[in-house]
Amino acid sequence: MDLAYIPSPSTGVIHLGPIPLRGYAFCIIIGVFVAVWLGNKRWIARGGTAGTVADIAVWAVPFGLVGGRLYHVITDYQLYFSEGENWVDAFKIWEGGLGIWGAIALGAVGAWIGCRRRGIPLPAYADVIAPGIAFAQAIGRWGNWFNQELYGKPTDLPWALKISEGVNREAGLYHPTFLYESLWCVAVGFLVIWADRRFKLGHGRAFALYVAAYCAGRVWTEYLRVDEAHHVLGLRLNVWTAIIVGLLAVVYMVVSARVRPGREETVEPKKAEKTEKTEKADGAVDGAGEDEAADAEPKDTAPDTDSEEPEESGLSDAEKPEKPEKSTNGAGSAAKS
Repeated sequence: MDLAYIPSPSTGVIHLGPIPLRGYAFCIIIGVFVAVWLGNKRWIARGGTAGTVADIAVWAVPFGLVGGRLYHVITDYQLYFSEGENWVDAFKIWEGGLGIWGAIALGAVGAWIGCRRRGIPLPAYADVIAPGIAFAQAIGRWGNWFNQELYGKPTDLPWALKISEGVNREAGLYHPTFLYESLWCVAVGFLVIWADRRFKLGHGRAFALYVAAYCAGRVWTEYLRVDEAHHVLGLRLNVWTAIIVGLLAVVYMVVSARVRPGREETVEPKKAEKTEKTEKADGAVDGAGEDEAADAEPKDTAPDTDSEEPEESGLSDAEKPEKPEKSTNGAGSAAKS
């Protein structure tokens, strides 16, 4: 008798009247929102403009979804194009089946387009969004739980995942690889945040760290999985993909640190140019105001002849000439004799 295990949902779809809410799609959507929200905060902290991350995500997310689906369909083509299968199912993305490798690759193309339109360097954007992608993956993996898919080998561990009988699956207790990878992605996200703060990673190195760390965990979670997959030299295809991509990420980090050390001072050049122009304009206005104030100040250059009498040095009081007395009558008569 099994005393402890992780239950699986009886269905991956909840109907709100005629509208079906699929758990897999719901997890993907939440993950995207978390990635954009965190990326926006990190972008602003780097000196960027609020909303830029979301604007670029409008390009990156659709490209990423298409790329992830293409990778899955191409590497598991037998599920859709072999005898007895319906090729239309290849378009049913809500039923599961997204390859992270294709999602990142084609998503990067979409991000590049968005960055070009905004005049932003792609590596800086990738560094900012990297931990958010890791957290989005952590959330998205729960979509596999809703679909009862991509579980591991049979196990009797207390945290085993209970799978019910279904198409191409047998009931039993299996390793919850979705949970393993979800927790690993959370750890990767926090690792990238810490390393970015500690070492001021720039020029795409924070993103490369995310890729390398994720691949390290994907190797062992992929090794545990029992779903159908192509094998190369005795290993699943995705294990080889994780090894190769992870090594390339490490090489990039090393080479980039030598060629372009440090971090970009400006992540949004157009904003920096606008700020500089504004500061210059404000300085010019302030300077003009000071000049106008100086010109408006009255200048006292004429001598005050009424306030002081010219000093007649060298004369005694007796020698000084008498001053005519001013007339006090209205006729203005001459002085007294």
